[in-house]
Amino acid sequence: MAATTVDVYTTPDGTLVIHPYGILDAADTIGLRRTLVRVIRHTRPLRLVMDLADIQDLDPINLGTLAAACHLGDDHQVAVFLDHSSAPLAELLATAGVPRHRLRHVT
Repeated sequence: MAATTVDVYTTPDGTLVIHPYGILDAADTIGLRRTLVRVIRHTRPLRLVMDLADIQDLDPINLGTLAAACHLGDDHQVAVFLDHSSAPLAELLATAGVPRHRLRHVT
């Protein structure tokens, strides 16, 4: 993710958290998709949390990538959650296909 800073850490309960900062745009799509697929298919944590608190903008391709990650997680028994998004971003994510129960702590 070229224009975006990303923190990745694991909590004591085994949750893997990916916390990007800035703008996720088309330049970040391949890196985001590869990271999510690798984590879901190979690392397989109990839970994967995308912490969106510091995302300034998300383009349509990445909206679809996050929606697809939720469904891929279901296929591989990894619960994927999108935390701390703004209300407008949560609405866009829901429209893109993210199940509402995956959107937590909407501000």
